Amino acid sequence: MMSEEEGRAKILGAIHPLPPRRLSILEALDCFAAEDYFARLPLPNFDNSAMDGYAVVASSCAPGKRLRVIGEQPAGLDQRLSVSTGEAVRIFTGAPMPAGGDAIVMQEDVRRGGSEIVVNVEVDPGEFVRRRGCDLGEGQKILAQGERIRAATTALLASQGFSNVMVGGEVSAAIISTGDELVRPGEKLQPGQIYESNSVLLQGLLHNCGAAVRLMEHCRDDEELLTKALKRSIEHRVVIISGGVSVGERDIVKSALQSLGAKIDIWRVAIKPGKPFLFGRIGDCAVFGLPGNPVSTFVTFLQFVR
Repeated sequence: MMSEEEGRAKILGAIHPLPPRRLSILEALDCFAAEDYFARLPLPNFDNSAMDGYAVVASSCAPGKRLRVIGEQPAGLDQRLSVSTGEAVRIFTGAPMPAGGDAIVMQEDVRRGGSEIVVNVEVDPGEFVRRRGCDLGEGQKILAQGERIRAATTALLASQGFSNVMVGGEVSAAIISTGDELVRPGEKLQPGQIYESNSVLLQGLLHNCGAAVRLMEHCRDDEELLTKALKRSIEHRVVIISGGVSVGERDIVKSALQSLGAKIDIWRVAIKPGKPFLFGRIGDCAVFGLPGNPVSTFVTFLQFVR
């Protein structure tokens, strides 16, 4: 019987990444990056104001000091203004700093009278100024190969001018649940039957891994029916079979796979729960046989499939 570590290593050695594909950053949401991405621009890209207020020279400010307002800089295009000792420029949040200014005094901390303001507080150099690159430096890694692309990542990529990214190839998957005792949710249970829930669990887990589930089937404990279902399923890159992988008379998955020429690499692993586990290949299709017990299904998926 193979150990958990040996089994995982054998699976990883048999699985090869698909060719990457290029998607728009919106289409790439929840996919996995196929390469590293680096910042093209610093963030922010220029010194700017963190507050609505006045851009000033900090050394010319003190409580009661009067400053002459010489212009206004809204957020948007840089007006190319400059400010000197004894002067102030009206400025708004996100607006570029005027040349010569080294601090922002908030509008709440001044009194405005005509073309002058009276400063009510001490002002330190750098106060309320967001310096170029303080959030993100040019060349800094923003997305690593293999990292999941989340909503915040798409926004970060967009802020750097990326319209599309390279992501891993799409993995199409099929799920087959087995067992005479299983009934689809919504149908009436007969004595001795239970609702089939593993396929729902596996579909959610595969979705979280970025795989696309293209086929879901349920088969009774009938080798002929299972073999037909497997023939339909192996057109996909991954097939997951739930149940039927133990050693009982009705555990028919292994023999059905072998009848199709599958190469069985793993048959049972030393793990609890999850000992009845199978991994094999039919051409380019990777086949995973998981125990029918829902907890064992969950554990073996996390340990060997994910």
